[in-house]
Amino acid sequence: MTGESFPRRFETESTLDEFMSTPSEALVDAMSRYRGTMAVLGIGGKMGHTLGRQARRAAARAGAKLRIVGVSRFGDSERRRRIEECGVETIACDLLDRDAVDALPDAEYVVFMAGRKFGTGGSESLTWAMNTLVPYHVAYRFRNAKIVAFSTGCVYPFVAVESGGCRETDPVGPVGEYAESCLGRERVFEYASENYGAEVCLVRLNYAIDLRYGVLYDIARAVHEGRPVDISVPSFNAIWQGDATDQILRAFDLVAAPAVPLNITGPETISTRAAADAFGDLFGKKVEYSGEPAGRALLSNATKALSLFGYPKVSLGRMIEWTADWVRRGGRTLGKPTHFESTDGDF
Repeated sequence: MTGESFPRRFETESTLDEFMSTPSEALVDAMSRYRGTMAVLGIGGKMGHTLGRQARRAAARAGAKLRIVGVSRFGDSERRRRIEECGVETIACDLLDRDAVDALPDAEYVVFMAGRKFGTGGSESLTWAMNTLVPYHVAYRFRNAKIVAFSTGCVYPFVAVESGGCRETDPVGPVGEYAESCLGRERVFEYASENYGAEVCLVRLNYAIDLRYGVLYDIARAVHEGRPVDISVPSFNAIWQGDATDQILRAFDLVAAPAVPLNITGPETISTRAAADAFGDLFGKKVEYSGEPAGRALLSNATKALSLFGYPKVSLGRMIEWTADWVRRGGRTLGKPTHFESTDGDF
């Protein structure tokens, strides 16, 4: 994915998905060493199609003898069809059902994407079940596999903007029930790693950028519609979704027992106000603001991932330009706001 090959805009969702799922040469090389079955659990979520398609394309280019199986409840039949069209086998499974998880086929590699975030308030018990019980079912069932498990930068405390963000060695300090349940997810995988020997990498991700959702989309849409941009959380991190999934699939080289955490995000600490101003310039609109900057934010330091994988291919500037174009033309949204402006952990 060279700079010359970057499109100026994405006319359709299909061209966006095609570009976003393009594997790097490094991922193709990594896939050439994988053999057997890779199970992607929770593939029906918003990042699942990108990751599954990217894995299939990388394996095909590498000539790898790798079966890729996507597992989800698949309440959306159209999403399941799109995933199958990519050459990924699918299995419908409720991961809360221990017997159903036990019946899944063996796999040498597991990407764990399942979890619950949006709408935690009012259904906290379901959030805890999805974020702790399901990981236990999976970690025990696949204790002999290499597991790359999605987590979140929300397990860290809010830190000063000038800090550069939390590193993997810093103490955790989740704020709110959602973040606490995500730390619970990590602890369950750590338990399985310590007691069953499961090799695990815990990916602390924030925020993935797809033109149909994400923190940049949320800010851009507010500016375009003339709504105030909440700057209570003054800064954030972000990474192009295709870069994030590429790094996540390469993280199988890092799995270990005990489990190891890895921050995956972009290299910048991005000012919320500066991002809004950039969208204002692109839209030719005056930006309105609300809230008072807290001086602290959920920020992750991606130095370790950058040293392992190199810098993301898609820059912040390109993400802003593409997002502005998508919003200006009325591109489809997934309708899943990030609630990045939350200061109390209420997502």
